Amino acid sequence: MFPLEETSDDAFLGGKLYLFQPLKGYRAATDPVLLAACCGAGPGQSVLDLGCGVGAAALCLASRVPGLQLSGLELQPAYADLARRNAARAGANMEISTGSVLEMPRELRHNFDHVITNPPYHPPGGTPAHDAGRDVARREEVSLADWMAAAVRRVAPGGWLTLIIRTDRLTDALLGLAPRMGSVTVLPFCPRPGRDAGRIVLRARKGGRGGLRLLAPFVLHEGVAHPGDRDNHSPAAERVFRYGEGLCHLFD
Repeated sequence: MFPLEETSDDAFLGGKLYLFQPLKGYRAATDPVLLAACCGAGPGQSVLDLGCGVGAAALCLASRVPGLQLSGLELQPAYADLARRNAARAGANMEISTGSVLEMPRELRHNFDHVITNPPYHPPGGTPAHDAGRDVARREEVSLADWMAAAVRRVAPGGWLTLIIRTDRLTDALLGLAPRMGSVTVLPFCPRPGRDAGRIVLRARKGGRGGLRLLAPFVLHEGVAHPGDRDNHSPAAERVFRYGEGLCHLFD
C-alpha cells in the first residue's frame, strides 16, 4: 500500500472532490473527468468502473449524480486501496474489488446499468515507464478486444457502455462492440481549435438499434498555443473541469 507520505491530496472539479494519488506512479488527469462527464447514469442506477485506479472517474460521476450504486475493479492492490480511501472520504457508495478483467471477481459477475472504463492504451512491448504501477495502468497487457468483451458482458440489456480511448484505437473499439452493442455515439476531444482529436469518448447501448453518430468535436483549450502555466480551458471545458458539469446533453 502507499504510505501517506508517498501520496498527494489533489483537488478535482474545482475542489468538490479530493483524491489521494501516488506521488510516483499513475496519476489521474483529464481523461477520467471527461469520462465521468459523458456517462448518462441517473440516481439509483448501478455503475461499474473497469480499471478504476484511485477511483477518479466513478467519484467524479458521483459528485454530479447522487444516489449511485458504484463498483470498481482495479488490478493493482495499492491503487485499489487508495480508491477505497477516496470513496470513503467522498461519502460515496462504492465497493472496490481487486482483480483482472480476464478473471472477473465473483461479486462483479452481474449486470450493471452503466459500465465506464478508460482502458490501458500503450501497446505491449516497447520501453516501459520508470514506475511499474504507471506502466501497468497504461500498457495494454490485456488486449483491447478482451477488455471490451469483459465490459460488454457486464452491461445490462438496455444499459450503456461509456469509454474514453485514444482516437487511433477507435476501429478496434468499434469491432469490440459487435454484435451486442448498438446506438453508438462518438464524441472527439480536440486540444485546440483546428487540431486533430487525440481522445474520443464512445457510448453504446446493449441491444441498441440506432446507427453510428459522430458528434462535432469538443474543444478543450482556447487559442493556438498554451499561454504559460495557466489552464486556458475553453468555457465549455472549464465548466466540466472546474464545476463538474456533465456532457450528456451532447449525446441526446
